[in-house]
Amino acid sequence: MNTSGDYSSSPLDRGKRNLLLTGALAWGASVWAQPAPQRIRVALAARYSLFHLPLTLADQLGYLRKSGWSVEWLPQESGAQALAQLQSGQADVLSGSFEHAFATADKGAAPQAFFMFARTPQISLGLSTRQSLQAYGAAALRGSRIGISARHSGTHWVASQWVHQMGLLPDEVQYVEVGSATAAVEALRSGQIDLLCNPEPQMTGLELRGELVLVAETRSLSGTRKLFGGLVPGSCLLTRPEVLQRQAAMVQALCDGMVLALKWLRTAGPTDILRTVPSPYWMGDRAVYLGALERLREAFFTDGQIDGEAVMLAWRHHQRLLTPGRSGPPPGRAYTNEFAQKSRQRLA
Repeated sequence: MNTSGDYSSSPLDRGKRNLLLTGALAWGASVWAQPAPQRIRVALAARYSLFHLPLTLADQLGYLRKSGWSVEWLPQESGAQALAQLQSGQADVLSGSFEHAFATADKGAAPQAFFMFARTPQISLGLSTRQSLQAYGAAALRGSRIGISARHSGTHWVASQWVHQMGLLPDEVQYVEVGSATAAVEALRSGQIDLLCNPEPQMTGLELRGELVLVAETRSLSGTRKLFGGLVPGSCLLTRPEVLQRQAAMVQALCDGMVLALKWLRTAGPTDILRTVPSPYWMGDRAVYLGALERLREAFFTDGQIDGEAVMLAWRHHQRLLTPGRSGPPPGRAYTNEFAQKSRQRLA
């Protein structure tokens, strides 16, 4: 019998302690043995916009981590800057407008789209309420200053299509690069621009506050058909052709995560969205954020595969907007459905 008060010397206690120590070491070894998630460097503009919502959900809901991958966000002020990061090899993937797949190879090979997570461009164009709405028309709009995130970005493409539809020549308006965040709003409020072309939820917020009136929108299917004469691909994941070949596992993991995120989004309610999407994405007003989401929710009803007819329509519009003497890659090389189709068959 132990009378010294040193219970640690008891054979029974020592046995328990050894068992606990052995279990703790085994648990620690199993934790440390798990490989760290591999990084996917994703370049994008307007990070907090709804434009990238499915990718944000795939990350926040843990679908990518379960496959052993994590996202390293590389935010830029414009889609053109994000495209440059991809083409230079600083990014593995671009989350952006589909028309980047038509980019010329001035700074590297044109990327390929491999997953479409919106059936519309999700970009709107609004006229500042500082302007006279009674004078709305081609003659009055001649010389207008249109705020876009940057040239050769999705906002530039949508604005250029509207200018053409209004019967104006490209040099009859002035495109002003204002980014896609606070600077864009300030440019509108200060009178530096007459119209603003930007993604959601920013445009819905300005519209609800009476700071602009929409003259064109591609957040809905009907608005996209009105502007383009049909549906054109919207936000996509794109990468360089060699990445599709050499890092097929990464590309497939992204597609799997996106299919699951879009599936989750179909039935997610407002509470689900707010619980999953971090507050910085709400841009200070969760009611505006949810309202903007409802306006474009139908655009997310997709399985990730890219429609060939929509690509052809987008290509025809894009070719018309190019500088004479330049041409992008043929539409058939602009995308692949190989990875999205595999993910849909397994998970949709």
